[in-house]
Amino acid sequence: MSTRAVRRVAIVGTGGIARQHANAIRGQAGRARLVAAADVDADQLRAFRAEHDAGAAYTDVGEMLERERPDLVCIATPPALHADLSVRCLEAGAWVLCEKPLCASLAELDRIAAAERASGRHCASVFQWRFGSAGQHLKGLIERGELGRPLVGLCQTTWYRDQSYYDKPWRGRWESEVGGATMGHGIHAMDLFLWLLGEWSEVSAMTGTLDRDIEIEDASVAAVRFAGGALGSVVNSVLSPHEETYVRLDLQGASVEVRALYHYTNAHWTFTPAPGADGPGWRVPADESSSHTAQLGALLDSMDRDAPPPAGTADVRLTFEFLSSLYKSAAEGRAVRRGEITPGDPFYAHVAGTLASGTGVR
Repeated sequence: MSTRAVRRVAIVGTGGIARQHANAIRGQAGRARLVAAADVDADQLRAFRAEHDAGAAYTDVGEMLERERPDLVCIATPPALHADLSVRCLEAGAWVLCEKPLCASLAELDRIAAAERASGRHCASVFQWRFGSAGQHLKGLIERGELGRPLVGLCQTTWYRDQSYYDKPWRGRWESEVGGATMGHGIHAMDLFLWLLGEWSEVSAMTGTLDRDIEIEDASVAAVRFAGGALGSVVNSVLSPHEETYVRLDLQGASVEVRALYHYTNAHWTFTPAPGADGPGWRVPADESSSHTAQLGALLDSMDRDAPPPAGTADVRLTFEFLSSLYKSAAEGRAVRRGEITPGDPFYAHVAGTLASGTGVR
């Protein structure tokens, strides 16, 4: 029998993105309550606590876990810390909602999954673009075959980050930021793209550091073939003054597009039926934005049922294998098939594999 309780939530990491988590918890009032925040930066922690009524404050995560015993921990630290913190929180008996990227490699993803099995708790990656009502509606139409087979897809994350964006010492480095335009920025749209189109079979890609003084890539392009035969094109950039996130699917029965930036509502979507098509049309039954609040609600539903959450470790492996294979293809100058990357491959140990070698990455 499911239970519905008010979950005690803690946030680890109180930088800019932590505000989204605090707002999401507030948006789920009656189901979740922010009881603690933790950060090694005491000044930043103090300011966050005052702004968001964050309950107790800790500069030590271990102390916070021991004293507060939260039901759920939202992790909003720099990326290199995500895997270790996720495992630590799971071992302490908490569920986890971790900012993207959830981890730095397939190896780390498998380690988090092992910690889930050992603890009986679950971890989810923040992939909020899956949770808007329009995305959920389109997923249902595709799964039921109401728009016919997917044929062609476009996925474009063209954003702008100037050199000053990389002034923070953890940014722009493989060791601490994990990846660039692909892993750190395009990951949301690519996850939506892959989630909608399903299993992919091969990817051929190029990456480049074209204009920013950083280790990681500032642009990437890829061509992808899906298991069902559809073909896709992916572009990621932090060099684009005209910023946009654009995903387009051309199916037998319609073209469906979303143009937005960091989140979408129903108004950001367009639906063009194929000439003569007698399909379901585009009638989205709700208007939930693609937000942390929407994803948190779905995770709380899973907690009530004690069931694995959407965008959990097993659910996002397809995306992380794609990211690893994209980097591997760029490094080796050839198409990479799904299933190629296994333990012992440098791209299993780190998403960027040999691209990140010699830069301090273990």
